[in-house]
Amino acid sequence: MFSGSRARPPIGSAEAVPGYLEHTHWLRYQEFFPGALRSTTTDSPTEHWWSWRGVPLHLDVVRRDDAAAKLLMLHGIGGYGRMLAPYAKLPSLAELEYVAPDLPGHGLTPEVGSHLTYRHWVDCVIDLIAAERVADRRPVVLFGMGLGGWLAYQVAARVPGRVAALVVTSLADPRGPEVRDGLVANPGAGWLSEALARAPMPPPPHRVPLRWLLDITAVSGNARLAATYSADELGGAATIPLRLFRSYLRLPPAVSPANFTAPPLLLASPEADRWTPGVHSERLLGRLNAPKRSAPLPESGHLPGAEPALAELDRAVRYFFEEFRIPH
Repeated sequence: MFSGSRARPPIGSAEAVPGYLEHTHWLRYQEFFPGALRSTTTDSPTEHWWSWRGVPLHLDVVRRDDAAAKLLMLHGIGGYGRMLAPYAKLPSLAELEYVAPDLPGHGLTPEVGSHLTYRHWVDCVIDLIAAERVADRRPVVLFGMGLGGWLAYQVAARVPGRVAALVVTSLADPRGPEVRDGLVANPGAGWLSEALARAPMPPPPHRVPLRWLLDITAVSGNARLAATYSADELGGAATIPLRLFRSYLRLPPAVSPANFTAPPLLLASPEADRWTPGVHSERLLGRLNAPKRSAPLPESGHLPGAEPALAELDRAVRYFFEEFRIPH
C-alpha cells in the first residue's frame, strides 16, 4: 500500500502550487482497475517537486529505503504520472521504490520555455536517473507505458549501463508513416503529422488540442474509459506543445536497434491496441540485439485496465525479473 511507504525529502525545493488533491480527474480512472490496484487521495504516491533546468517538475514518489531497485514510470504524449499510479501496485512491482514524473508540458509540469522538444523529455529522464543515483546506487528499471515505451527506449539508448531493465507496452517507432497513420484522428490529422515530420522549418511554438493530433478515442476499447480520458483536462482534453509533438515524430534513437545490446527488455503488448498495434512494436523488437522477451496482454487496448491483461502483465514482469536477475 502506498500509505505504508516511507518518504524522503524531495530533490530540489517544493513548490506551493496545486497538486493532485486539487486536480482530481485521475480518481475517475480508478473504477477501471481491479480494487487492489486503485488509488485514493489517502492511498496514493507522495507529491514532490524537483527543479529541472529551472522548471518545477512534478513527481509522484513512493520511497522504500529497503527496496532492491527503483522503478521510473514514464508516460507518453498525452499522459501524466498520476494516471499510472495503479500499475505501481501490481504485485511484481509493489516492493520497488517508485518515481513517476509529469514530463515538461504535461500533467502539472510547465513547459521548458517556448521551445520544448522531445529531446528535452529524453534529457529530463536521464537527469532524473542521475539525480536518483546521487542518493544511492540501486538499479533503475524504466517502465514505459503506451507511447512512453518509445521514450524509455530512447533514454536507455543514450545512457547504456545506467538502466538495469526496460519494461514497455509499446515500441512503435513514430518515424514510420504506418505508425503515424495509426495515431492520428482523421485523414487531415494524418496529413498534418506527415507534414510535421517532414517540414524543414519548425512550427510556431504554440500549443494545440491533443485531439487534433491523436485519435484520443483509441486509448482504450472500453468506451467509458475512453470517454473519461477524452474529458481529462490533463489528458485527452489537454493542449500540448506542437513543437514537442513534431520532434516526437522525428527524433532518432542514439543507437540503431541492431546496435542496442542492453539492457534486457520486456515488451508486454496489448492485443487490441488501436493506437500502436503490436505488430509495429514486434517489428522493432525483432531488430534489437539486447536480451528480450514479449508477452501479449489479452482483452486490452492501449491503456491496460482489464483484469486478464493486468494479471498477464504482472506474471510477465515477474518472470522477466527472475530470468534476468533484476532485483525486485
